Amino acid sequence: MALLVAGCGAEEKPKADKPAATTAATQKTQAEQTPSTEVPTETLAVLKGQKGLELSINSAQRDSGGFLTVKGHLKNTSDSAVALPSQMRGDENEVVKHGNSLGGATLVDSVGKKRYYVLRDTDGRPLTTTALDIFSAGETAEVFMQFPAPPATTTDVSFQLPTFEPATLKLS
Repeated sequence: MALLVAGCGAEEKPKADKPAATTAATQKTQAEQTPSTEVPTETLAVLKGQKGLELSINSAQRDSGGFLTVKGHLKNTSDSAVALPSQMRGDENEVVKHGNSLGGATLVDSVGKKRYYVLRDTDGRPLTTTALDIFSAGETAEVFMQFPAPPATTTDVSFQLPTFEPATLKLS
């Protein structure tokens, strides 16, 4: 028991006599685990919603942990403030109690005949952008949604978000 406590939280530093290749491999592994904060410039799809809302999807990327993260921008293209529709969060009780989000988003793999829902944490909070409420005219927000990744053989899925038109996404 004492060994576990002593080892927890301690940060291992590379020793001076440690080979450079091992240190480089460790740094590469740490970099792969850290999500990229780069903003993708490519637009995979633009979905039109109600009252001038528009969702531009810039990436749908798998990671080594078996997840698929969809990133983009939600924008109010109208000339007036818009309250985001509550339907966007879905209707699951666990998600609804955590406020407005994009928790109602789904991916549909028509070839594999499966639907994938936004992941939830252990408290039922959706792994997506939350605290979305009213968008002023022209306001834009970066958004993300995390799903279980479809099989590697699945290259296209239909992305669906309540009150928005669906779109086909190419997965990377």
